[in-house]
Amino acid sequence: MPRALISVHDKVGLVEFSRSLIALGWDIVASGGTERALVDANVPVTPVEQVTGVAEMLGGRVKTLHPAIHAGILARDRDEDYRDLEANGYGPISMVVCNLYPFQETVAQPNIAVQDAIEQIDIGGVTLLRAAAKNFFRVTAVCDPFDYAAVLAVIQAEGEVPLAVRQRLAVKAFAHTRDYDTAIHAFLAGDPKPDAETTLPDQISFGGKKVQAMRYGENPHQQAAYYSRKSGTSVLGGEQLAGKELSYNNILDLDAAWRTVSSFNEPTVVIVKHLTPTGVATDENLAEAYRAALASDPVSAFGGIIALNRAVDVNFVEALESIFLEAIAAPDFTPEAEALLIARRKNCRLVKITQPYDGSEIEVRSVHRGLLIQQVDMGDPEDSVFRVVTNKQPSMEELNTLKFAWNVVQHVKSNAIVLAQPNKTVGVGGGLPSRVDAVEIAIKKAANATNGAVMASDAFFPFADGIEAAIKAGVVAVIQPGGSIRDNEVIQAANDAGITMIFTGTRHFRH
Repeated sequence: MPRALISVHDKVGLVEFSRSLIALGWDIVASGGTERALVDANVPVTPVEQVTGVAEMLGGRVKTLHPAIHAGILARDRDEDYRDLEANGYGPISMVVCNLYPFQETVAQPNIAVQDAIEQIDIGGVTLLRAAAKNFFRVTAVCDPFDYAAVLAVIQAEGEVPLAVRQRLAVKAFAHTRDYDTAIHAFLAGDPKPDAETTLPDQISFGGKKVQAMRYGENPHQQAAYYSRKSGTSVLGGEQLAGKELSYNNILDLDAAWRTVSSFNEPTVVIVKHLTPTGVATDENLAEAYRAALASDPVSAFGGIIALNRAVDVNFVEALESIFLEAIAAPDFTPEAEALLIARRKNCRLVKITQPYDGSEIEVRSVHRGLLIQQVDMGDPEDSVFRVVTNKQPSMEELNTLKFAWNVVQHVKSNAIVLAQPNKTVGVGGGLPSRVDAVEIAIKKAANATNGAVMASDAFFPFADGIEAAIKAGVVAVIQPGGSIRDNEVIQAANDAGITMIFTGTRHFRH
């Protein structure tokens, strides 16, 4: 008679599965709560301590960690192994049915104590699954209640679980224990903190749970899904209130928009297209902020994503008029605004995100056969000092506008150029291999708004040509990191034109 060892935390389908195995001629061995659940359901079961000859110890921490269990699982289908079992009075175990303590669900709770989390680290269950999966040539490892029906069906049809099925289930079991151990490591190690003194660890683990499968990825021929690093949370830690399902590209643009708007304290509206802000504006009146952001590049804004750092109200919704938008993200939506958006834009995704982008994560990018990991760029270091390097000092209005532009340019793809008037962008150029080309694109986008504008650059100007093009367009002040071997030429061009230039000493590439 084949024997199955069952030890499960999730008891969904347990009784029905066990009864069906018994009907097919199997013997059931169970431990702890699993045994009690089967006894309560009048299912014939052999207690694990009857097999081991040892009662549970340490309040249930030790139940199945015994040679009678693990020799029974690990014995190979060979005479010498069976003789070893017989000599010790043990019998083979042909199936292990096990799922683990809910560690991921436990640590997803706010302010969970380390001691409480540790109590949910399964030892015996992981060991059982790994032993069964290792010996899949003879043993079936079942870690998912959704596989019960398929296992029963194949036993009914073939009298046993075929090797191909055992191997598939072994792969699933190893994936299950891998993800479990990764979650434990990630919780106990913690993420690297975003301060400059932190050294990135030699080994790093990423726990993630798939919370949304997608129709496709960046393009229709690519598969994709969204995985949350925090169990129980949805996309970007927010809540989708309405609209179509978020796509892969939507989520990327939402992340870029939310990162940008989170860097402003004032009421701000950001419009993003293809990971780059096309318009940013601040105003106490969100409707006016939107109109100013839209004017920065009304063509590129079509099909874009909007993020606000204040609640969406009806006046803002009315200001949108008929422009097509993929999504709107905000910390809240008034009930009236939400209802109006749903009525007018049933496909537009409305995403409520209450937590600003705070840089508490690390940035991870995949490259060929590896990962690149860095701390998040959350702006200039605290000890940064702006330095006026030209003869002309900026006015207070120019200085405030330069600071605004400098804040925006950090979120634009490199090479990045932002032209701004007070509290609003008027032209953005980015994602180009040549900085002077980015300047010319920004000037073109700004159209007639370049006179009196200021310019921000995410990195130094390698030549004076970018400054000269901006001066010709009417730019009156520039902010940039400095650090080029031709800084003197660039400063001279600014002095010759009688404009202001500030060096920040900090570069903000975004590749």
